[in-house]
Amino acid sequence: MSGHDMARRLGALPETAHAVLVALSGFGAPEDAARSREAGCERHFVKPVNPETLIDFLRNNVPKVDL
Repeated sequence: MSGHDMARRLGALPETAHAVLVALSGFGAPEDAARSREAGCERHFVKPVNPETLIDFLRNNVPKVDL
């Protein structure tokens, strides 16, 4: 199963339909990012991703949860 397939399956499940999904890929062409968006990913990062860039995205896009 590809990451895109997994994103589509997670998006179809009620328990994970609102999850924030990101793609981490070695492919960075515009059509690669478009495929990630079509699969339900909020953002397409190309490896190697700058850790601070990923952390900033998560801080600004993932809801806080009380554990």
